[in-house]
Amino acid sequence: MESAPELTGRWQMIRAELGGEAAPEMVTGRMILELGQRSYSVVYAGEVSDAGEWQGGATEGTFTLLGRRGPNAGRRIPCLYQLAGDRLRVCFGLDGAEPSGFATAGLAQRYTAVYRRL
Repeated sequence: MESAPELTGRWQMIRAELGGEAAPEMVTGRMILELGQRSYSVVYAGEVSDAGEWQGGATEGTFTLLGRRGPNAGRRIPCLYQLAGDRLRVCFGLDGAEPSGFATAGLAQRYTAVYRRL
């Protein structure tokens, strides 16, 4: 499947939560998600910390990350997303299961982040 062209670009993380716990601002403020035509990278404090490929999902509003370098190397991470103007909300299924919503409370393997287009 092709990647969704409207998602390509650089995205600054605004806020995030994992399992219902908010990520500290000192982390979110230093995180950038870069989505190319088929590649992705996560840049933390100017250094690439995770990278791989991405492709559009089987249904509208979904995509999949295929980790190649970093902590997610060898992992397939299905994602659910909503795009509204310059804001992107993504729920990552860290356990390999496609998320059905954006809530993370009580779900240790659900990571939801909100980004602003740079």
